[in-house]
Amino acid sequence: MFNHAPQDYDCPFCRLAAGGEDHLTRQRDVVRRTDGALAFVASRWWPNNQGHVLVVPTAHHENLYDLTAESGHAVQDLVREIAIAIRTTYDGCTGTSTRQHNEPAGYQDAWHYHVHVFPRYESDNLYNNLPLPTPATPESRTPYIHQLLNYFTTPKPQ
Repeated sequence: MFNHAPQDYDCPFCRLAAGGEDHLTRQRDVVRRTDGALAFVASRWWPNNQGHVLVVPTAHHENLYDLTAESGHAVQDLVREIAIAIRTTYDGCTGTSTRQHNEPAGYQDAWHYHVHVFPRYESDNLYNNLPLPTPATPESRTPYIHQLLNYFTTPKPQ
């Protein structure tokens, strides 16, 4: 209903969900996959909140208005898991925040529904938006990928 993607939009998140890659995001960035959603360390982040994660539905939905209940539940369940993993594994992390954007006026710039999960630190200025996000190299993403993958592959006490 409120869609903005060009007709020939080549969705990078659909590509990633299908097993593909591009120059920004690779399969090695994926830290968790469920039946309806996947999570990966973002290729762009705010300097004081490195290692932030994007969670997307594996089915294509441009924004919140298009999102089915089934996909919404899959994403939110994975957002919770990722937030717990970030809080548990990132050194100095004292909280998490999530953000989701719809349409250009809402700062959406990728035409596939996604939720940002940010590690939070004292005085990190995330919501001041200064400094602006910067590219994160594959090498700089590696420690965060390993921490989260280790978290999800280590058995948890019952």
